[in-house]
Amino acid sequence: MTLPVAVIGAGPYGLSTAAHLKACAVPTRVFGSPMVSWQEHMPAGMLLKSTPPASNIDAPQPGHTLFDFCQDVGERRFESDWDAIPVETFAQYGLWFQRRLVPGLERERVVSVERREGGGGFELKLDSGEQFAARAVVVATGLSGLARLPAELAAAVPDGPSASGPVSHSSQHSDLSVFAGKDVVVVGAGQSALESAVLLAESGAASVRVVARRKGAVRFGAAPDGQSPLKPDTPFGRAWSLYAFSYHADGFRHLPAPTRQYLVRRVLGPLGAWWLRERFVGRVLVTEGKRIVAARVESGRPVLTLSGEGDTTGTGAQSELHADHVIAATGYRVDVAAMDFLGPGLRTRLAVSAGGPRLGPGYRSSVPGLFFTGLPAAASYGPVMRFVCGTEYASPRLARAVAAL
Repeated sequence: MTLPVAVIGAGPYGLSTAAHLKACAVPTRVFGSPMVSWQEHMPAGMLLKSTPPASNIDAPQPGHTLFDFCQDVGERRFESDWDAIPVETFAQYGLWFQRRLVPGLERERVVSVERREGGGGFELKLDSGEQFAARAVVVATGLSGLARLPAELAAAVPDGPSASGPVSHSSQHSDLSVFAGKDVVVVGAGQSALESAVLLAESGAASVRVVARRKGAVRFGAAPDGQSPLKPDTPFGRAWSLYAFSYHADGFRHLPAPTRQYLVRRVLGPLGAWWLRERFVGRVLVTEGKRIVAARVESGRPVLTLSGEGDTTGTGAQSELHADHVIAATGYRVDVAAMDFLGPGLRTRLAVSAGGPRLGPGYRSSVPGLFFTGLPAAASYGPVMRFVCGTEYASPRLARAVAAL
């Protein structure tokens, strides 16, 4: 009997990979709650930064784009670079994609993956208690378990961040209206931070302040008509570098490790969407060039100690910032150690780079038969893997590599 391939994760990358594997006639079992991050870990009212052409989940056959979904269900059609897509619409698109192309999805959690003793493949255990063997495993767990909290904030909440506590991570909120009448500080300068701040202000927060380490960190992109027509078009805008990252991601693997780490961090880095500027200016307070050097909780309220930019010792002029709540919109950090469903034997055998798996051609890890896609693949395949449109590059290549086993 041919053992199946197990796909762990049911977000855009997991669903796209599964659809391509099925098209290659590879027996596949897919596990996870479909589009859970988009439904439960993003605030109501949030809009996607990516344009409609950059928001398609790649499928092996035509008829499964965001535009196709909108036509099929009678939703407003999002097709122009001027259109901003509500996160609720995108989540529904993912569920529609799943029903059509991955109908056999199993809404169970994989609790452990180990190498099979005395043979090839893997032994998996589900939270239902079922155990089964798979000839290959694709990890497509997205952002799950990878939220990054600065050490200074983490020290103030030893039990961890929480939506109802003094400090939280932006991924812990689906409804920001609970902060109406409150003073809220948002740490970070990326789209998540700036849009969360706007949604807080629009939901009735008494005051909202964004705190960013670098001066000039709070910036917004150019509108679609502000881009040069002389540069090649990409899902992210017009630029030669973006063209290379989008359509030649395999070459990214061959760059020196420090260069790859720098590019993943800085290319398509913190920047607000052009359409957010008007809603932000005049409604959100900004503190730039200030680093959090300490944090504490007094009477249930967080207190941040800030130091000026360039003062790495924390001994320079400092100030304190009091709030009712602090939201850390500080992104995500890939860490194989956080993928606790992978058995310790697997994790110790994985070659890693910057905390994530080091991948070869076809998204193969150093453990035969173990593949990674989505954000964990960014350290090897570049910044395109942080975005939905990266499914177009990753999914067919990964499926071909698995089918060839």
